[in-house]
Amino acid sequence: MKRISTGSPFEATMGYSRAVVKGGWCFVSGVTGYDYATMVMPEGVAAQAQNCFATIARVLDEAGFAMADIVRVQYTVTDAALVDALIPVLGAALGEFRPAATMVIAGLIRPEMLVEIEVTAFKG
Repeated sequence: MKRISTGSPFEATMGYSRAVVKGGWCFVSGVTGYDYATMVMPEGVAAQAQNCFATIARVLDEAGFAMADIVRVQYTVTDAALVDALIPVLGAALGEFRPAATMVIAGLIRPEMLVEIEVTAFKG
């Protein structure tokens, strides 16, 4: 088993890995819109989702996977009114691959967080 970190302070304080690779699977924890190098969060949901996918792509690459290997995605969005602004970003990131997906409307742990994206990838 291989564990991957982005260096986010949340990983250490909350006791989790950004991703875990086991066999042909890569499980990526929920990613919010922070730029983890600067810990800056953009204001809009589309910009946050773009940051999420940039982080996910880097983590998958480090794990030896690609975006095309994503088989499942879960989106957590804080308000249904944000979904229309989110859809173009989701389509641009995953439209070619079309993984199984779930979208949930729910609160997140910090008020600036508008979207969290979790993926599972498989190679085998």
